[in-house]
Amino acid sequence: MSETAILINTAVAVLATVLLIVRFKVNPVIALVLGSLYLGLSTGLGITKTIETITGGFGEIMVEVGLLIAFGVLMGSILNEMGAIRRLVEHLLRVFGPKALPYTMALAIGTALQSIFLDVLLVISAPLARRMAPKIGKFGTARMAVAMAIALECGIVFMVPGVASLALAGLLGVPLGKMLVFGFLVVVPTIIASIAIMTFLFKRGFWKADRDEQHLFEEEDYPQAQPRKPQDSGTSPTTTEALEPAPGTGPVAVAERAKPEAPLLLLFTPLLLSLALIAGGALVEILGVEIAALQLLGNPVVALLIGLIGTTLVGRYAIGQKSVENAIATGFKESGQILLLTGVGGSLAATVAAAGLGDILGGFFSASAVAPLLVVWAIAAVLHIAVGSVTLSAITAAGLLAPIAPALGIDPVLIALAAGAGSLFMVHVTSNTFWLLQSLLGQSVRGALKTVTFGVSVASVMALLMVQLLSVFI
Repeated sequence: MSETAILINTAVAVLATVLLIVRFKVNPVIALVLGSLYLGLSTGLGITKTIETITGGFGEIMVEVGLLIAFGVLMGSILNEMGAIRRLVEHLLRVFGPKALPYTMALAIGTALQSIFLDVLLVISAPLARRMAPKIGKFGTARMAVAMAIALECGIVFMVPGVASLALAGLLGVPLGKMLVFGFLVVVPTIIASIAIMTFLFKRGFWKADRDEQHLFEEEDYPQAQPRKPQDSGTSPTTTEALEPAPGTGPVAVAERAKPEAPLLLLFTPLLLSLALIAGGALVEILGVEIAALQLLGNPVVALLIGLIGTTLVGRYAIGQKSVENAIATGFKESGQILLLTGVGGSLAATVAAAGLGDILGGFFSASAVAPLLVVWAIAAVLHIAVGSVTLSAITAAGLLAPIAPALGIDPVLIALAAGAGSLFMVHVTSNTFWLLQSLLGQSVRGALKTVTFGVSVASVMALLMVQLLSVFI
């Protein structure tokens, strides 16, 4: 089959997948499988070879990241049940003060909290950010909203164990420890610089409180007058009656309420330990040290398993066995579609490779005068504008780019990071995250377009600049 026919059929497959998702509201998993089927059949692979390629690609990516995603989501679900997010935000406020809160909260969300499923992390942390906004002073809502948007979206694509970062690493063959180290080097300065730029713009008239904010939550902005359970799941009760003991159970309720909370550091120690082990494993690999114990503990699957076991034990101590079991059940529900979506991303990558697109695009990239990383970023950006999902566009872009990674002549981790940066561009009204941030943080649609769409796009460009800077050294 001619190169032109392969390119046309690939374009049709991608556009049809986007159309199914956006226009006909087909589940992304089903749409990606249908797109892979069309691509395989239209490029002459045949029925048997197409099916084998799709199932084989699914299996290969699951071997790479399936357990990692499951372990990460389960850990995050238990942390959420323990109220770790609420307590961390309150601790950051006490230690660093209200002025620095947008930066400290964003860095925590974009790094340490990425094991928590994005929608859950958003729903839990956004009300906390909204309540803290008045403490910051002028532009408090704007600064907290943009900090939340940037941190959530950057964290999921750059920071292990964010699901998009795991998928990018798996599809492009990047060792997870390497993805963790270089993702951290990108996400931290990107978050800080992007929030600083947006804060500067807000102070220069970019934010108009009368039109960009919706004052729907005044009564909830100051929850100090409401009692709070020490062991809640991260959300505050809406009424004092919610904490009143039921008839005949007063002493028990009082006893439960008086039970001291577990130390905050203890809640996060297993997760931080697992990330440290993964980073240590990457360092051992880079240095070429062959110590069996370090290689075992630094293996990402083993490291996250240790983190999950530790988090489970801490959870039993902090909130009891029953609550931990409920959190694990919730985590299994949350991880289902993530695993399927990541798997079919692997199917698309395998089909693209089998169709021969890699050789064609490899020649294009070699002949192009445009910086390859910029082209990678642009592909992911276009996909995101069309699809409206950061995770899906990052996975799809990685699937298209995986076959050509060797032809680019640059480290695959840079391709993964550039694809992640591009997938952040133009988060808009087709994104569920856009509407959650708009409603939960008391913004008008106009305000959300500034903090979410424009703010995360600034982060996308800043991240690309950071990746380009890294490319000088690796």
